Amino acid sequence: MIKTLTSAFKNKDIRKKLLYTLMMLVVIRIGSLLPIPGVDTEYFSTLLSGFNSGDLSYLSAFTGGSFEKMSLFALSITPYITSSIIMQLLTIAIPKLEEMQKEGEDGRKKIASITRYVTIALALIESIAMAVGFGRQGLIKDYKDMSTIHYVTCIIVVVAALTAGSAVLMWIGERITEKGVGNGISIVLLINIISGMPSDFVTLYSTFVANKSIARGVTVAVIIAAIVIAVVVLVVILQDGERRIPVQYSQKVAGRKTIGGQATNIPLKVNTAGVMPIIFASSIMQFPVIIVQLFTSNSYEWTKYLSQSYWCRVQMPKYSIGLLLYIILVVVFAYFYTSITFNPVQIADNLKKAGGVVPGITPGRSTSEYLNKILNYIVFIGAVGLMIVALIPIMCTGFFNASVSFGGTSIIIIVGVVLETMKQIESMMVNRNYRGFLSE
Repeated sequence: MIKTLTSAFKNKDIRKKLLYTLMMLVVIRIGSLLPIPGVDTEYFSTLLSGFNSGDLSYLSAFTGGSFEKMSLFALSITPYITSSIIMQLLTIAIPKLEEMQKEGEDGRKKIASITRYVTIALALIESIAMAVGFGRQGLIKDYKDMSTIHYVTCIIVVVAALTAGSAVLMWIGERITEKGVGNGISIVLLINIISGMPSDFVTLYSTFVANKSIARGVTVAVIIAAIVIAVVVLVVILQDGERRIPVQYSQKVAGRKTIGGQATNIPLKVNTAGVMPIIFASSIMQFPVIIVQLFTSNSYEWTKYLSQSYWCRVQMPKYSIGLLLYIILVVVFAYFYTSITFNPVQIADNLKKAGGVVPGITPGRSTSEYLNKILNYIVFIGAVGLMIVALIPIMCTGFFNASVSFGGTSIIIIVGVVLETMKQIESMMVNRNYRGFLSE
């Protein structure tokens, strides 16, 4: 990877793209530190400190700590992610959107434009809920001494700042995709997650290594490093693993030329759904817990079954029942998300029209059934891999109280984004070499 980056910096065009991306990342981190006018950030941090370790850890990681500080980018790109998921689901449910998606580049641009408007609407709704819900609890400074007009003005300022911050991050992500390197939205999410990791490692050090004997401290440090490396290696295998279905195209004679006849394959990724099953499952499990903790002061027994911070605790094993529900949701959403992103019937029809045949399988319905059978098998393997990656941090938190903001979801995102970005850089270098060869 270092060799690839070194070679990339030697290329003028790629170096400009890399520097542009770095510049945008600096802007993101500066915006994450800018406080919103009239907001008491210390009160907000105190309010969330009671449950950040378990229920809002993923939100803290995705926003790079901006949510805790209630800064300009407190909403981060979560509205855009939610908007993209909604549009993917609506594309299946609404025929007009499905037709729009099949129109090619023009259709994708229209869907992207709609996604932006939905993002702004979601950001506006979330910011209003946060400003009003937390405003009377102390988020707005000196709200008890304010007049109604002054209070409403402060609410409007907070809502405008949060909505604008989310819109700016969306714009930055699109500019990185267009003028920088990698998928911009993924890069924004990556830098937010990475920004909180140093403090997490400091927490691990102070909890398990500091004030311990040298032998014990070194042993614990080696174990932690081994666990992190093992998870990263597993994620790399999970992200790159694929099943290749061989396809043979029939030959066609046109005049004196023979067209077709080549052999290729259909790559089916083991982790077809990516990190989305974990995000869906975590959101459904933690949403009622967060609502209860934010808007009531009472503690309810049932919320502990849904909270990750209570799972795998030796002293309270009964709460681990919620972990079984979490595992079931991950598997269900793995199949669900794969079903909306990969259509075996459409693939089989396209193969039949192009004269492609899977060896030993009849074109058409038999091909779609075969692809569906293989896909179901692969999705289960991918779901099991996702569960292992997600459960390791949860088990460490439960058994050893190793509380950190990043977990299996964050590691999958980091590894996936880094691998895809490096592949894009290598592709740019290959294209550049081809152009240089042709120009000579």
